[in-house]
Amino acid sequence: MREIVHVQCGQCGNQVGAKFWEVVADEHGIDPSGEFRGDSELQIERINVYFNEATGGRYVPRGILVDLEPGTMDSVRAGPFGQLFRPDNFVFGQSGAGNNWAKGYYTEGAELVDAVLDTIRKEAEACDCLQGFQLVHSLGGGTGSGMGTLLLTKLREEYPDRILATFSIVPSPKVSDTVVEPYNATLSINQLVESADEVFCIDNEALYDICFRTLKLTCPTYGDLNHLVSLVMSGITTCLRFPGQLNADLRKLNVNLQPFPRMHFYIAGFAPLTSRGSQIYRALTVPELTSQMFDNKNMMAACDPRRGRYLTCIAIFRGRMSTKEVEEQMLNIQSKNTSYFVEWIPHNIMTAMCDIPPRGLKMASTFIGNTTAVRELFQRVGQQFTAMFRRKAFLHWYTGEGMDETEFTECESNMNDLVSEYESYQLATTDEEGVEGEEEMA
Repeated sequence: MREIVHVQCGQCGNQVGAKFWEVVADEHGIDPSGEFRGDSELQIERINVYFNEATGGRYVPRGILVDLEPGTMDSVRAGPFGQLFRPDNFVFGQSGAGNNWAKGYYTEGAELVDAVLDTIRKEAEACDCLQGFQLVHSLGGGTGSGMGTLLLTKLREEYPDRILATFSIVPSPKVSDTVVEPYNATLSINQLVESADEVFCIDNEALYDICFRTLKLTCPTYGDLNHLVSLVMSGITTCLRFPGQLNADLRKLNVNLQPFPRMHFYIAGFAPLTSRGSQIYRALTVPELTSQMFDNKNMMAACDPRRGRYLTCIAIFRGRMSTKEVEEQMLNIQSKNTSYFVEWIPHNIMTAMCDIPPRGLKMASTFIGNTTAVRELFQRVGQQFTAMFRRKAFLHWYTGEGMDETEFTECESNMNDLVSEYESYQLATTDEEGVEGEEEMA
């Protein structure tokens, strides 16, 4: 079995993670006490991807919950699926990171990180064939960003040949939770470029827009937003968890999505998303799913794919549908929208299919795109970072934890390099002159 070890870090990570486990447990027919209540053998056939089997046929999530303060853990424990997790897998400190990346990475987080790694090691050693790790965290706070990236660095050292995927909640233009977000995000992105294999960028503003515009929710809660994220998370690993026609796992995803090592920041989408009232007026068909999936309003990050070009993308379809129809639709999308796809990667849409749809739907699809438009996220954070850093605002909180100013400058230039790499590949063409220019740049 290709197991995945799931780590959720910080307040945001734990809230998204809690929703994710609700969705996955529901798909596999596991009730809040860990008993199997499903109606199909297929639900239990590959349940080991995310769950361990304990005594008495009880299923326990292979998830580690990490935070530097106990509050979030208590609320997860008190939640509907709180009794599902193994008590030893709650690892928390007492002091909190206070929205400070340096506390999460250098001081408070560094003290706790060994305890977390021990717990992860226990889970990893119990696996038959560990595929990789998935980390859920936000980049704006202190624990998720600082300690989350510290964990990634350590995991990369210890398990160099395993996939490290992160679901990172990036700061969005209108929804700002903390003032020092640009600092924390820039310092984190610098680490993600080096340590992670694939980063799924998700932001609150895009999620709010989906809830308002598409789902017609008048006052969306964090629960609604987190549910959207968990749909994508469960969609990405569907092919591992259920039998399908075309199989895709985390490594296959990465090989097909990542043309250059630093360009592993992806945007995600999910279809069908319809408001409760209008569901009955829409037919769930492959063309309908495809058009919604490539719609910019469906993307879970506040960047517009029309302002960039797709390097590669993956469509994961779930449900009973004809492979031929899916392939035709994919070809159709590419031939109609050639200007939105780079011309120097032919056939840059990969498809994966799985027979089992999510609960309550006949068919669904998950979209993952590697587009040059993702640079908008970094540019936006970069501008806010520069504005504060020029005045050295808030810097003493970070230097007080033992950081150096040069570290900030390095992170800033690394992020600017990433942005210019994306820009250069967006403008690149298939002719030889462009290629020579690229080599000189490199």
